[in-house]
Amino acid sequence: MMRFLHNLAKPFTSTTQPQINFPKHLKPTRINLSLKSYLKSNPIKTILLFSDLLRKKISAVDSYSLLYVVKACAKKSLATEGKQAHALVIKLGYKPIIFIQTSLMDMYAATTNVSAVHKLFDEIPNKNVVCWTSLISAYVQNQKSYRALEIFRQMQSDNNVEPDQIAFTVALSACADLGALDKGVSIHDLISRKPEFSEDLSLMNALLNMYVKCGDIRKAMLVFDNIRIKDVRTWTSMIVGHALHGQAEEALRLFSALEEENNSRSRKGRGTEDQLLIPNEVMFIGVLMACSHAGMVEEGKRYFRSMIEVYGIKPTLSHFGCMVDLLCRRGLLKEAYSFILAMPIQPNAVIWRTLLGASGVHGNKELAAAARSKLYELNASLVGDDVALSNIYAAKGMWEEKIMLRNEMTQRRTPGCSSVEVGKLHS
Repeated sequence: MMRFLHNLAKPFTSTTQPQINFPKHLKPTRINLSLKSYLKSNPIKTILLFSDLLRKKISAVDSYSLLYVVKACAKKSLATEGKQAHALVIKLGYKPIIFIQTSLMDMYAATTNVSAVHKLFDEIPNKNVVCWTSLISAYVQNQKSYRALEIFRQMQSDNNVEPDQIAFTVALSACADLGALDKGVSIHDLISRKPEFSEDLSLMNALLNMYVKCGDIRKAMLVFDNIRIKDVRTWTSMIVGHALHGQAEEALRLFSALEEENNSRSRKGRGTEDQLLIPNEVMFIGVLMACSHAGMVEEGKRYFRSMIEVYGIKPTLSHFGCMVDLLCRRGLLKEAYSFILAMPIQPNAVIWRTLLGASGVHGNKELAAAARSKLYELNASLVGDDVALSNIYAAKGMWEEKIMLRNEMTQRRTPGCSSVEVGKLHS
């Protein structure tokens, strides 16, 4: 599959080959409807079907066909195939079509080629808000949020392009990544001047997420309360936000309100799967985190069981980690150790280090040694782990064990070195 477009595009890459002029705005044919359908369910099938189309009926390739294959390459982050599709776009004369241009930008963003995205953007003669948004999104997607906000300001000041809901959503994501509260508040002010934008749930969720990640929970709650129709993402952001900022009671109260809302809908006969707000795995991370911060062991166990038995969510390492943290914070180290050993998936270094840290706080040398041993097996042992166990030995007056551990640490550590260039010596 890596070479299918390369081989098929060869006739179109020759400088002596005349350009084939197809109509540039054909309505989607039946084959294009298939390409579009596979794009949603299995993008690889879109690419394979397009390959077959090129071989059997090149005349059927139009702007829609290329649009869907470019989108498929973007969805699967296929850099080589995406570049080959781009070559076909140019050779077949579809480059001026704005939707193909922005899809190519999205494809290069998905394959971490931000310079190619910006080059495509620069080549567009008449840039609209969709082009600007694709560029801004490419920088956010590739962890260059500061540059994304610079481009957002450039779009407004230098080009007088008015942001739409999607542009604002992407800019707020950049603010959330940077923790740039002041810039987020400025964007919120611009959004508030467009009353109709308050009905855009994706935009409101992005605004809520920005305030949560920037630490302004009061404003986040105001946004949450003003969202008329909430979805699971709305509830999840607010619950996790409360939990992250130590507001355990508020997080659990909100989760109870969500469950009551679902019960109410069920009683009124509006409880279909599409209408109920089913908690997701991220929401339960917030709930378990809240229980941990509040020291609510039994409640945490109940929510953990409910997640599995009622909602059918398979626990991840993050969920198990929350439970270990909950037990360790309450000093239930033996129970935490038994819980870890019973996990159906391999515990990671974070979980073992949580037990090690709690063992240090409570002076449990046996469990500390066991946790350190597991970290060593995972090749994830740090000097700090040895120091934690060494401190426990010292607190217990176990000086021989402490000295042995210190000697072992010295043998394992690679000595550091440095060099200084002092210039050429003259005799």
